[in-house]
Amino acid sequence: MEPLIELRGVNKHFGSLHVLKEVDLVVGRGEVVVVIGPSGSGKSTLCRAINRLEAVESGTLTIAGEPLPAEGRELARLRTEVGMVFQSFNLFAHKTALANVMLAPVKVRRMKKDEAERRARQLLDRVGLSDHAEKYPAQLSGGQQQRVAIARALAMDPQALLFDEPTSALDPEMISEVLEVMQQLARDGMTMVVVTHEMGFARSAANRVVFMADGQVVEDRTPEEFFTSPRSDRAKDFLSKILKH
Repeated sequence: MEPLIELRGVNKHFGSLHVLKEVDLVVGRGEVVVVIGPSGSGKSTLCRAINRLEAVESGTLTIAGEPLPAEGRELARLRTEVGMVFQSFNLFAHKTALANVMLAPVKVRRMKKDEAERRARQLLDRVGLSDHAEKYPAQLSGGQQQRVAIARALAMDPQALLFDEPTSALDPEMISEVLEVMQQLARDGMTMVVVTHEMGFARSAANRVVFMADGQVVEDRTPEEFFTSPRSDRAKDFLSKILKH
């Protein structure tokens, strides 16, 4: 499988806290990698480091074989190849769902407005929200807002999508509607790195489960292998706690 995202020997500190320790991760094109682990294990920092929302001190990051520069125009260009979906939606409150999805293609890709609108409507339809195009974020449920955020990330036609705990701010009944969209993206062959607590999604949609603890990748295996026979004590302990519920 052709590598799309590669991290080699990545380190990150927050003050004296070493949050990413010599992290290696390769994500192949079309692969779905789910990152799980206890709170404070470095999962979200890893996700944010992939497109340099979080700067790293050492190590290399490449997207489609190109090194990710620290800053500047080249970084902005490569960032458009990797869409990001956050925990807190981050939609513009004063813009409709349609306008939120159109914004980046018009501003960044210089797409004509009518073309951007046609594409945005297609994407809202894809996430099941074609009837809500003219609504503002405050008129939408959390699950609907997160689906708009996914459509917005897709609008830039990225090579990969990063999800940083996309369902953790949602009520339980809204979680499934967002996971359903993500499952469909996985089936469509979208390359995805997903930080989540949703073990059902990890089991059913992931090609690989990456288990992190204390800033390190402790296990990197298929869901079947990881959930049925974790190798490390940390993973066994983690699974015994979460699978009881």
